[in-house]
Amino acid sequence: MLRLMDARDLRIFEAVARLGGMNRAAAELHTVQSNVTARVRLLEEEIGTPLFRRHSRGVTLTEAGRRLLPYAARTQRLFEDARRAVRDDGSPKGSLTIGSLETTAALRLSAQLSAYVAAYPEVDLVLRTGTSSELVKDVLEYRLDGAFVCGPVEHADLEQRLAFREELAILTAPTVRSLDELFGKRQVKIAVLRAGCSYRQRLEDLLTRRGIVETRLLEFGTIEAILACVGAGLGVTLLPKSLIGMATRNNHVAAHRLPKAEALVDTIFIRRRDAFMSSALAAFLRRVCPAPARAEAATQSI
Repeated sequence: MLRLMDARDLRIFEAVARLGGMNRAAAELHTVQSNVTARVRLLEEEIGTPLFRRHSRGVTLTEAGRRLLPYAARTQRLFEDARRAVRDDGSPKGSLTIGSLETTAALRLSAQLSAYVAAYPEVDLVLRTGTSSELVKDVLEYRLDGAFVCGPVEHADLEQRLAFREELAILTAPTVRSLDELFGKRQVKIAVLRAGCSYRQRLEDLLTRRGIVETRLLEFGTIEAILACVGAGLGVTLLPKSLIGMATRNNHVAAHRLPKAEALVDTIFIRRRDAFMSSALAAFLRRVCPAPARAEAATQSI
């Protein structure tokens, strides 16, 4: 039954399922709608069951189509990895898309990326920032070759290695002399990045452990905006100490130390276990986080 099914059939099926219509799939695949429709019908005949429900707005997957979709997507990725492997002669080149926390990009990666780009001019490097949850999702869905996120991350499909270790501090307005003043309040406003930010979750957990039962969110899109908010006395935040040196030196904010068990956090680099390791990515890892040990193993050795 599946003998005649080929990669082109599955590619067309995946495009139609993802885009929700034959016309849209045809446009993406640079072909005509009649060809897409014919290939989908042939695939349905070979399998012996409908894969789509047709309606005026396009198509939706049947139960059988939903079961087939992950296999089609996996097949496309396998063929793409095969093409990349054949073309990879060991010299770093081609595209490399890396994700990073905004704090990691600001603190750790600027010099590293500059040196990497200078050493490997044939690599087209793209850096995308996001929250840990966003970056993990993008790695799992193959949109990123790898990403720097806040550890630990527990997922069977991901391999991880320790990249950096940061010490976190609570930041307040300069008028707050100690954390006792903060922890004595019933309600605290926290200045944070959008949902999914690992530092945001850590701050909420830390305050809950100290009996602060109510937090109000002040959500911002950049670290600079958060620091300005904290300096103005509108809220508190939690960030790596190394990020805030200039702000504390200028007395814009006050940094309050935490117990080591709460202060230390690992930034790990994650990638899919089943994804092709290009020469460009291998060279990147050798420069940025060469230690082969996994983050969890490194943490246990402290």
